[in-house]
Amino acid sequence: MRKALPWIVVAVLVVGGLTAATLLRPLVLVGASKALDMFIPLSDAPAPIGSADLSGSGPGTLLSATTMPGVTSTFNGQGIRAARVVYHSTSGDTSAQTVVSGTVLTPLGQAPKGGWPVVALGHGTLGIDNNCGPSLSPTLMNLLPIAKVVINLGYAVALPDYQGLGVKGIHPYSDARTAGLNLIDAVRAARHVFNDVSTTWAAFGDSQGGAAAWAADEQAEPYAPELTLVGAVAIAPAADISGLVAKSQAGTLTSEQRPVLHALIESLARLHSDLNRDDYRRGGAARYWNVLTDCTRDGSYRRAVAAEQLGPRDFIPASPEAAGRLQNLLQAWAIPQRRLSAPLYVWYGGQDPFIDAAWTKAAIGRACSLGGTVTAQFDPQGEHNPPAAQEMIDWMADRFAGKKVTNDC
Repeated sequence: MRKALPWIVVAVLVVGGLTAATLLRPLVLVGASKALDMFIPLSDAPAPIGSADLSGSGPGTLLSATTMPGVTSTFNGQGIRAARVVYHSTSGDTSAQTVVSGTVLTPLGQAPKGGWPVVALGHGTLGIDNNCGPSLSPTLMNLLPIAKVVINLGYAVALPDYQGLGVKGIHPYSDARTAGLNLIDAVRAARHVFNDVSTTWAAFGDSQGGAAAWAADEQAEPYAPELTLVGAVAIAPAADISGLVAKSQAGTLTSEQRPVLHALIESLARLHSDLNRDDYRRGGAARYWNVLTDCTRDGSYRRAVAAEQLGPRDFIPASPEAAGRLQNLLQAWAIPQRRLSAPLYVWYGGQDPFIDAAWTKAAIGRACSLGGTVTAQFDPQGEHNPPAAQEMIDWMADRFAGKKVTNDC
């Protein structure tokens, strides 16, 4: 299962471009996506997958499964089976049933005994609008090269768009519980599409997706007992970012954190009609508010310009009450919230401009106090992305192999 891939660093560089999000580094990301799309040949229209099991109505069951000729006709999509899925999932806030979209992929050829083991990929921030789902893009919003790396290692891939991305609905940005449930149900969906997919799986994510992988680890045992989670990798996880509120009050938000807070407030305002956006925006934030939510290629330049106009004091709450409400809402979404179901690997950097290292350290401490096994890797000079991913890939392969794991708690 473990292959030495000298080009694994290439995948990490792609992750690095994605983790910062189209909201945060839009010109680079969207420009790259557009350049890649230019070389995608014309292909047949998506078609229903007749062998997919559309029966049932519980979490992970399918509403639809269609081929993805736009994906499989790309360079990175060659040698891959791919399906866009629309499936049932669950809201982490209300426990109500939801509809989520995503992508499931497997290698071609004969699966190993027991089926292809699954890696559920949690993507970093891509936007908060319905059209920001990776499954709508022939490059999976530039995530396809990463999926290709995982598939070449002999895994199937389950890549959820997350609730509100890819299909109608409101995206609860930074709600790790909901994203974690979407991740688990993507694995279930993959098994309903392809009959050679295993029940054994691991979660792997960065930034927003790192929190999703962590939350999936917490919820896997009670939520999906028929699946066997072997471990979760969380890279620079947005586990608890409620500290952004205090930084907004002090006017010390980094330039990278300002668009993040914008997306958080907008997402919460869509979910809570009584949340007044004007309690949290002024200056450049007020002028460019709507521009900042645009995740399309055409809006990339305007979004990049708008992000540069955000000042450190543009998000100061209008009152202590407004600050308190925002703090409470973000803390309700923060993790950890329960004991881990399987070992967790966390990487985080001391120079991360998006997520303060102290926030991640505190979240790890709380996870340890709740019980479970945590392998923590702190890079004092690291930023938002690790310099290489081989150690994380090896750690995940060891979990599939059932090897002993280091507990840093």
